[in-house]
Amino acid sequence: MKNKNTLTIILLGMLTAVVPFSIDMYLPGFTDIAKTYNTQVSKVALSLSSFFVGMGIGQLLYGPLLDRFGRKGPLYVGLLIYCLASIGCAFAPSIEMLIGLRFVQALGGCAATIAATAMVRDLFPPQENARIFSVLILVLSVSPMLAPTAGSLLAVCFGWRSIFFVLTILIVLIMAGSFFYLPESKGVDKTYSLKPSAILTSYRNVLRQSYFIVYAFACSLAFAGLFTYIATSPGIFMQHFGLTQKQYGLLFAFLASGLIVASQVNTLLLKRFRSEDIVKAAFLSQLVVTAVFLFLILSGVNTLVTTIALLFLFLAAAGLIMPNATSLAMKPFDSNAGSASALLGFIQMGLGSIITIVIGMLNIQSVLPMVLCMMGSSVVGMLLLLLSGSLFREKRMNEWAIN
Repeated sequence: MKNKNTLTIILLGMLTAVVPFSIDMYLPGFTDIAKTYNTQVSKVALSLSSFFVGMGIGQLLYGPLLDRFGRKGPLYVGLLIYCLASIGCAFAPSIEMLIGLRFVQALGGCAATIAATAMVRDLFPPQENARIFSVLILVLSVSPMLAPTAGSLLAVCFGWRSIFFVLTILIVLIMAGSFFYLPESKGVDKTYSLKPSAILTSYRNVLRQSYFIVYAFACSLAFAGLFTYIATSPGIFMQHFGLTQKQYGLLFAFLASGLIVASQVNTLLLKRFRSEDIVKAAFLSQLVVTAVFLFLILSGVNTLVTTIALLFLFLAAAGLIMPNATSLAMKPFDSNAGSASALLGFIQMGLGSIITIVIGMLNIQSVLPMVLCMMGSSVVGMLLLLLSGSLFREKRMNEWAIN
């Protein structure tokens, strides 16, 4: 049974890795893509924005499908769409076509993320969810270490288009593994209606859960800080600091190790502290890090080394927020875990797409705007937790008064 659970977690981790591989693997090729289409790197970044938009919209579509038809059927359909779009990206004749196909690629790929999140809720008891999500974050952390390095090697040796061929092959292998070894965690539910009114009711019921609202947005704000780093890092490190593609890929991998450290630390922290307390402490840590970052920049003493060190700490804090906030957001749900997972993903990707679109329009290639965006997400996240803490305490006091 233990070996079976381990294999299941590995496969869920592979599904979770689909999106970060799709994002991180082609980042080192940004400058080459810009040269191919004779455009700016900031316009290439719009292909990242369109991916986030596709992720957000796609998750709202797949949520009800996963609750109605089970987890695996819609998953296979989504991954097939992903493969076809990836091949299209490899042959895209223009930057506009690449941007559009990345949107379609995300529509398919988001099925992997939402299915994995819902299946954790289906297959494991609630008290285990934070630990399992922490393991998945560990897999997510390894992905950015491998993907940019592999992407830079592919771009240098075979051209950036080869990256999308390799992504297609990887997804085919994941589909095969899921087909043979991943258990179906929820059967077909014929009572679940796919009428628009019923779907809206399902999402409305999810939004009535105050715990979901608070921690879905907390998780999304942590993702927003992460997306800010991802979207700005090619321009900052390769153009502002003058790193090569290979150096950028290795640096991206090193910074991703901050998420790995956080995943391991989180497992230990959960033995002594509540998830709620860990999330709050991590947001406070991000505030301190960004304040130091801002001070160094305004003082004119910020360097490549300090940038790397502070980004490492910021990402490590995000690695503590995401698994715990995800677990807390999903905690109230059972029968409609698919819809809850979809709405969580929609909020995450919605914020991510807004940030990356703004970054693409502003053509950010310096450290200060990146740090201000990161600080903004941390400030809002901390305020959200402080205000919700008062709200939850008042709610508990009212319940005690009634009893």
